[in-house]
Amino acid sequence: MDWTPFVTWLIEHGTRILLIIAVAVALYYILRHFVPIMVKKTVSRTMVGKGKTAIKKRNTTLSNIFIETGMVFVGVVAIFMIISELGINIAPALAGLGIAGIAVGFGAQSLVKDLFNGVLILLEDHYGVGDYVHIAGIDGLVEDVTLRRTVLRDLDGTVHSIPNGEIGVASNYTKEWSRVNLNISVGYGEDLDRVIEVINRVGKEMAEDPDWAPRILKAPQALRVDNLGDSGIDIKIVGETKPLAQWEVMGELRLRLKKVFDKEGIEIPWPHTKVFFGDAAETGIKGLIEQKAPADAKAEHQSKRKRHRKLPPNQD
Repeated sequence: MDWTPFVTWLIEHGTRILLIIAVAVALYYILRHFVPIMVKKTVSRTMVGKGKTAIKKRNTTLSNIFIETGMVFVGVVAIFMIISELGINIAPALAGLGIAGIAVGFGAQSLVKDLFNGVLILLEDHYGVGDYVHIAGIDGLVEDVTLRRTVLRDLDGTVHSIPNGEIGVASNYTKEWSRVNLNISVGYGEDLDRVIEVINRVGKEMAEDPDWAPRILKAPQALRVDNLGDSGIDIKIVGETKPLAQWEVMGELRLRLKKVFDKEGIEIPWPHTKVFFGDAAETGIKGLIEQKAPADAKAEHQSKRKRHRKLPPNQD
């Protein structure tokens, strides 16, 4: 058997195929290494003053998109070049793919919508990897963003994969900075000026605490009397924190306020009900509770004893 034609083909075309594969692998490593560097430089120039956290999120999101898109393009080109080296005519295949693409385009309009929305989300920087958002009725931390879908992980640890076409409104809780926003209720008998002074003092002390200062941009302070409720008066407290730090700051603030309120004798109310017996205008509530209730109980007891004495022995 003459192996010369096979060896000749292998030397000529096999070398080219190996070269194509080597170039594709080299491009993969180049994309993985240089794209994040280039994106970081570009993002740093366009997001001056936005903060390191925001720049890092934007860099991570765009780098992942460019790398994945670049690898798909390199992979498709490499496959077609290898097919061509194998002597297969790819012209009919390309024509068939074009026709199939048109048919798929009509049947996969939702996919086109997902891709289009994904491009707008990335260009307009609605959110990125590491942000906490509310989209499509779901709250969660963004773990991945592609042109087709966004992946969220909620507080229960559940992962949600949401097609970008389903996203009408995106609410970002961690865009550049986050806000402390909570209400504290105090009793109606408290001096509100004193209560507000205590709240502001606690917020300032927390902002100056070395353990919490790096996370707080603006000390939590009392904003206004927010509501006159059924059981107490609500005071709204606001402040500004680093992204994703608002919940832990609010938790620590509630803890400190509870301790200080207990020390200062400031009442934190709870729902309760008052019961009135008789005419409060004549005898007073307390007197009626202490006098009428025992009297009624005594009369009822005597009535029972009388009824009991009237019963025949055989019905006892």
